[in-house]
Order: sequence, then structure tokens, then C-alpha cells
Amino acid sequence: MATIGYAAALEQLHPRDAVGLAQTAERHGLTGVMATDVMQPWVPAQGQASFVWNVLTAVAERTQGDIGPGVAVPTFRWHPAVLAQASATLAAMYPGRHWLGVGSGEAINEHAVGRYWPEAPERINRMFEAIDIITKVFSNSLAGKDYKHSGEFFRMESTRLWTMPETPPEILVATAGPVTARRAGRLANGLITMGGPSEKVARLFDRFAVGARDAGKDPAMMPKVIRLHLSWARTQGEAMRNAVTEWPNGAMKFSKADLRSPFEVAQIAKLIRPEDFSGAMVVSADPADHLREIQRYVDLGASRIYLHNVGRNQDEFLRVFGSDVLPKVVH
Repeated sequence: MATIGYAAALEQLHPRDAVGLAQTAERHGLTGVMATDVMQPWVPAQGQASFVWNVLTAVAERTQGDIGPGVAVPTFRWHPAVLAQASATLAAMYPGRHWLGVGSGEAINEHAVGRYWPEAPERINRMFEAIDIITKVFSNSLAGKDYKHSGEFFRMESTRLWTMPETPPEILVATAGPVTARRAGRLANGLITMGGPSEKVARLFDRFAVGARDAGKDPAMMPKVIRLHLSWARTQGEAMRNAVTEWPNGAMKFSKADLRSPFEVAQIAKLIRPEDFSGAMVVSADPADHLREIQRYVDLGASRIYLHNVGRNQDEFLRVFGSDVLPKVVH
């Protein structure tokens, strides 16, 4: 069965609110929390950017479901060894609940460390080298051995993690590209994508499965995760206002990975119109519209879906979806 969880957008939520909403989500039937790892919001109006590992720990202490960052970037702000330690510690504290979502990064979060910002192919290669380091640090640490690495992008002196869970966290790769999805199938434990047209998602899942089989793994046993942005409110007008004012980045039909400042994004956002959200995310006051979108991803084979309502009406959203949407999803 597919599970449906809560996506806590730390771009918008004060960390105390994020923790409280994770508890509310669980009371209304959502299972698990994906929290964003951000250094800045997309636009100043979103207003927050708390430290994801603090928030995940507090969420884990107060809930029972799965927890993970959606997604951390083990290449710029985080050296892979540091991210491995953070992930292993959380998994040791909350056994069987933590997964590690990783991605190739966006400048708005990663450029804060003042390094050169490379093109997408290099960022992806950095990510997979980092995954190799994290995987081997986990396995060697469990075996009681040090590990060292000298590669194209990273160096790590001999070390191990002294605090480890009995089973390493799953590593899930976030991508919207079929080539990267196939590499993820070979080299990681699962896939995360933001979704999109059915043909695109089906192709990503297929490429991921091909990569998994290339490595002798069973793709049916590997998580395929959707982070689903949506805008629901009591009226259509309010749902659209929330989308335009709170999450205009969701309607920008180009790669945002090279944008560096929330104020820069806000200038671009002035060009966003309501019609730009068509095909980008469901903006609707009718829960049935959102049910159809969720069901579409379940039917495509998603194993986990995390819902992000872009408005500030989080409590009402969780209550309505818990009663009128989740019970109607056909697994």
C-alpha cells in the first residue's frame, strides 16, 4: 500500500509550527514527515528557513511515522561525512523510521558557503560520488572499520561513525531526469520526484527500475516517492491567492537551480499569473480534484506521497484531507 505523509515546508513554517503540524497530520491519518532542508526561502513572503535536523528530531520525538529531509545536498553545505553522521545519529535514535533524501542542490541554499556553482552535470556527478562515500561510511562503520576516500570531488581521511543504527538509513535520490533516475536505481535505495505529467513520472519510475535491475536489485521493493505541491482552501479564489502569493516558484516553468536570492525570485514572481499554475500543480477548493491527483500517482506506482499545501491554512487542510480525501484513496 502507498502511504501518504505530510511535507513540512520549512521555507514557510516556524520550526515550532512545523513540529505541531506534524503531530496534527498524524492525528488526521497522514503517515510520516518529509521536511525541506533549506538555507533560505524561495521568496521573502515565505519567511522561514530553519535547520532541518533540529526539526526532524523534534518531529520524531512527538510522532510515530517515518522522517527524512526532502532533500539534503551532500556536496556543498554538507560534506558527505557530516551528512552521514547526522543521518546515522537520527536513525540510531529512532530505529526503522529515518530515510535520507539527497539531491544535487540549488544555488539559493548552497551558494551560502561561497563556492563556485557548477553546471547541472557536475552537480549530479558530485551527488553520486557523495552517495558512494555515505554508503561506504555506513557499511564500514557497521563493520567496525575506518574508511577513507580520494575522488574527483571529495577527499576524506580515514574515519568511521561511532554512533550507528543496526540498519543504515535508506538513501533516496531526488531527480526529474530519466538518466539520473536510472543511476539512482543502481546506486541508491529509492527515488524522489516532484511529479508531473503521467508519462513523465512513468518514465522516471521505469528508468529507476531498469537501473535497479542492472544492479541485481528488485525495484518493487524500493521506495518511489512523490512530493506533491497543491493549493487547497475553502474557496477557489483563496486557493489561487495562496498559490500566487505563497508559492509562486511552483509556477515558474524553468529550472530554478541557479537562482541565488529570495529577492531575485520575488522579482521574477511578479510575472506569475494564475493561469501559469495550470499543469504545474492542482489549485482547487474541491477536495475531489486533489483526490484525483493523489490517486493518479498511486496508480502510477508511487509507494509514498508527501502532501504540501502551499497556503497558511495548514490545520484546516489537514482536517479536511484527513476526512474527505485520504479515506477515498484506492491502494
